[in-house]
Amino acid sequence: MKRLSDIKFSTLDLVPVRENGSAAQSLHNSLDLAQHVEKFGYNRFWVAEHHNMDGIASSATSVLLGYLAGGTSTIRVGSGGVMLPNHAPLVIAEQFGTLESLYPGRIDLGLGRAPGSDQMTARALRRERSGSADDFPEDVTELMRYLGPRTPDQRIIAMPGTGTNVPIWLLGSSLFSAQLAGERGLPYAFASHFAPRFMHEAIRVYRNHFKPSAVLDKPYVMLGVPLVAADTDEQADYLATSVYQRILALMRGQSLVQRPPVKTMDGLWLPHEKEAVGDFLGLAMVGSPQKIRAKLDVLIEQTQADELIFTCDLYEHADRLHSYELLAQVMKG
Repeated sequence: MKRLSDIKFSTLDLVPVRENGSAAQSLHNSLDLAQHVEKFGYNRFWVAEHHNMDGIASSATSVLLGYLAGGTSTIRVGSGGVMLPNHAPLVIAEQFGTLESLYPGRIDLGLGRAPGSDQMTARALRRERSGSADDFPEDVTELMRYLGPRTPDQRIIAMPGTGTNVPIWLLGSSLFSAQLAGERGLPYAFASHFAPRFMHEAIRVYRNHFKPSAVLDKPYVMLGVPLVAADTDEQADYLATSVYQRILALMRGQSLVQRPPVKTMDGLWLPHEKEAVGDFLGLAMVGSPQKIRAKLDVLIEQTQADELIFTCDLYEHADRLHSYELLAQVMKG
């Protein structure tokens, strides 16, 4: 049985844009956060591809990863994830092959099969490409071929890319990628930071379908976890209202820019919306270090996860840094 001190812990940064803030400020904050969590002992720092969202500044994921890797020295950096249907596999192989060539042994390539946007934006991204989520297994195979060793009959190569063997992860919020990751013997990250409902079933499917590969000899599960850690439970509850407002805006189709915390959410959401936000954040760790430690112990006992990756979307950058620092102390016991 795993204990909390056995578990690796990482950061997923959604590069949030504040109300009255700017994308430039958010990108600089992302590097500052990466530098801090590197010192705190975090294992990896991932950013996610989203498009047409005014509150998230990580759309040019591979470009941002170059900035983050260049400003850090030891922490792994990667995509959590690249939405592969939006791209030709060769382009992603070249981008991440370049990153791996510049920062060897520090790059992760997490892949998702959703567009990471609405359908109109997805069409704008692809233009004449016919790619879709249905092509995902074949696209993963093609991408792995470009990043693997060059074969004598290979007519198309990724340069840089060929022979780099950038570690590939499959990401998912449903059961499809769980089964595919198991069958391919790849590490699997479940998006329980926004879709906790299927977490236990996805883990079961992944482990039941797992076949050892050149990459892994046994399953490796990473879980996404929302985080709001503060010195007291009351302070954490207050800071969490920024997160609640953002999820509420997402559900209503409104602007996703970060809003400052409020004393109460009463009057801001309807009862059914409060319930929906609660379901979305069902795995959230909100509270003092003592409260979060107790909740994490239960999570590890129930899932036997190998790694947890935390996302923390607080309004003040200093509060985010403090939250991740408190969590590091909890994880190290």
